[in-house]
Amino acid sequence: MEKDLDFFEMIYNHSLLKKEDYKEICKAHTKIEFQKGSVLLETGKIAREFYIIEEGLFRSFLYDYNGNETTTEFYCPKEILIESLSLFQRMPSKENFQAITDAIVWKIEYDTFQELLQNIEGFREWGRTWATSQIFILKQRSINVLTINAKDRYLNLIKERPQIIKQSPLKYIASYLGITDTSLSRIRKEISTT
Repeated sequence: MEKDLDFFEMIYNHSLLKKEDYKEICKAHTKIEFQKGSVLLETGKIAREFYIIEEGLFRSFLYDYNGNETTTEFYCPKEILIESLSLFQRMPSKENFQAITDAIVWKIEYDTFQELLQNIEGFREWGRTWATSQIFILKQRSINVLTINAKDRYLNLIKERPQIIKQSPLKYIASYLGITDTSLSRIRKEISTT
């Protein structure tokens, strides 16, 4: 329990949250294991929960207008795996969410999350801070795709989220970077010879 509590204090870190708040937050989550390849949410379904990753690697993906599979995001340990639009707007998801490796996550149901938001002021404040940071991250990624070349985006991925490079198939990484598998192979070869 103490180890779990430490994990939640790290994830939901906010100065207004007290020890007893973290105990409530911890109790609101359920630990689940997923096997590699498991689908957590499919296109067309409405998200009813979100997950905090303890171990493992996940991705979200969709099919473009030509039917090509495109990885839209990766989710690593200590990150929140969420389909925000579907969860909060009660809309069918436009993306699929899948485990790339075997994984351990903590699940929290939408209704339980809403109760925590209503009952714990620090949790509400954490939620606002988290949502703001996600908007910034999304905006920065959009800008990077347009202003940074594929090689530098790949190098940033190596530096900032090395687990993705170690555990994800190259085709997922290539589609996430918006390049072909062949281009990624060329970039990797170029990097290894420098």
